[in-house]
Amino acid sequence: MEFSHKSAKIILITTMVIAVALAIVTSMSMVASAQGGGGSSTSSTSGYRYIGAGLAVGLAGLGGGYAVGVAGASAISAIAEKREMSGMALLIVALGEGIAIYGLLIGILVLVMK
Repeated sequence: MEFSHKSAKIILITTMVIAVALAIVTSMSMVASAQGGGGSSTSSTSGYRYIGAGLAVGLAGLGGGYAVGVAGASAISAIAEKREMSGMALLIVALGEGIAIYGLLIGILVLVMK
């Protein structure tokens, strides 16, 4: 079975739709429990913080993974043609990984800040 860009896009879109649907269902249940007197407003806002942190880390991870995949494939092609391009190619791949690290830092900041 061959893994093409079209199937990768379909998987990415499906994952994003499921994540958004899960976030909507979770937020609706938190609002319902807050209105029913089941919890205080601080528990509702902390739930939103967890959702926000999860989305920041998850979507940054997806974007970083896609960037590293595309840049890595191009880097391998460049290194195959010109051996001296290896340093530059690895630097470009590392920039793609930075996206995921920034998402992780934002997720940590969202959880720590009050």
